[in-house]
Amino acid sequence: MKIEAKTLEEAFRSLVFAPSRTPESKDLDAAFCELSPYREGAIFLGHWAGRSEWEIHRQGDEVVMVIDGATTLTMLIDDEEIPHPLQAGQLIVVPKGVWHRFETPDGVKVMTVTPQPTEHSVTRPGPV
Repeated sequence: MKIEAKTLEEAFRSLVFAPSRTPESKDLDAAFCELSPYREGAIFLGHWAGRSEWEIHRQGDEVVMVIDGATTLTMLIDDEEIPHPLQAGQLIVVPKGVWHRFETPDGVKVMTVTPQPTEHSVTRPGPV
């Protein structure tokens, strides 16, 4: 097993900024990368602006850290949308089994520790 250190700056340089992400967006692979496998998932980086689809992780909590820029992470809890504005240097944990999405008007760079699999929904999901 080969283990090596990686810099976030170098990894972000390999990404292609996605300037107008929507829940229906396809072909966003260049805006994201897997930095390293981790437990039942991986550590990922992303660089985009716009709005994501809803997603949920049923196998564990997800850690989200904003590296640069700002975003609002909205969690769907008890059928209520609860926004969490985040800026560079802030971290939040999305609890296991909570639907969530990102709204990012001006661009963000994030690092996540994400359990797999991930489910996605273009439309707002109902209560879990």
